[in-house]
Amino acid sequence: MPLLRRFLPALTLLGACSVQKLTPDEARATDAPATLMADEHASHDATPMAHGGPFVPTTEVQQAGGIAPGALQAADRIRASTRHAEWAMVPLTPGGKDSIAAWVVYPEVKQNAPVVVVVHEIFGLSTWVRAVADQLAADGFIAIAPDLLSIERGGATTDSLIYETARTMIRNVTPDKMNAMVAAVARYGMALPAASKKYGIVGYCWGGSASYNHAVFNAPGLSASVVYYGAAPAAEDLAKIKVPVLGLFGENDQRVNATIARADSTLKATGGTFQSRVYTGAGHGFLRAQEQPANAEAARQAWPETVAWFKKYLK
Repeated sequence: MPLLRRFLPALTLLGACSVQKLTPDEARATDAPATLMADEHASHDATPMAHGGPFVPTTEVQQAGGIAPGALQAADRIRASTRHAEWAMVPLTPGGKDSIAAWVVYPEVKQNAPVVVVVHEIFGLSTWVRAVADQLAADGFIAIAPDLLSIERGGATTDSLIYETARTMIRNVTPDKMNAMVAAVARYGMALPAASKKYGIVGYCWGGSASYNHAVFNAPGLSASVVYYGAAPAAEDLAKIKVPVLGLFGENDQRVNATIARADSTLKATGGTFQSRVYTGAGHGFLRAQEQPANAEAARQAWPETVAWFKKYLK
């Protein structure tokens, strides 16, 4: 892969509010090899039991085209996509000096579409996250995947960051900073000529917790939140949530699952809408780590629920 293409998104940060429109081949050429890491949750599963049992390398289950891919399928899925995708530089504040790099994918539809903001794990905007965004576009949404580390590192991430680097950088992305960036990206998305004026948020791991926290923030236009294996915030924060929240969890992830009851009881008490699913045998990061059969089955069940949630509340 030419070195320039690997760093092309970082070069675009020189423009404060621009859209870099790439040809389909150029856009897909920014993908990293799918075999870089079997699972970007490598930091989480350094021990054999992180996904609920000893890790046994297998061939990733080939999901149907209507299911978001796992990491091993991501690059191929993007290369095969017919949907228009582009890098955008979204100003954090009007006229401000900081811009957020974001990957935007459009659905092939004849009417305006709602926006879904896709929030990455701690590792930045990886090929896998962009492939998830592409699947959301295939399902009828304008998907925007911001790199919430791009301001911190001075350039967009097109590959996974190594764990120590990612962990150090993500600590600087406080909930307030995260919410400001997501809100800015959502405003940008809803202002697109092809967009409707509602948006949802979905996130994974760190991004799952961000999805909870952005629901607490309750920015204008936010209408639904989907949390993939993210820990719930404190009850006093959950009580501020006004939008419907769907939580999707793996059975073998008690660190996160111990917070489900808090979200459920608090939102019921406040009259909010909260539904959760816990998938048998699946572990943390199941949508990404589909090389394990229980995770692949969880993904097969969770993805249609994600799409149905957004179609219900973003219509």
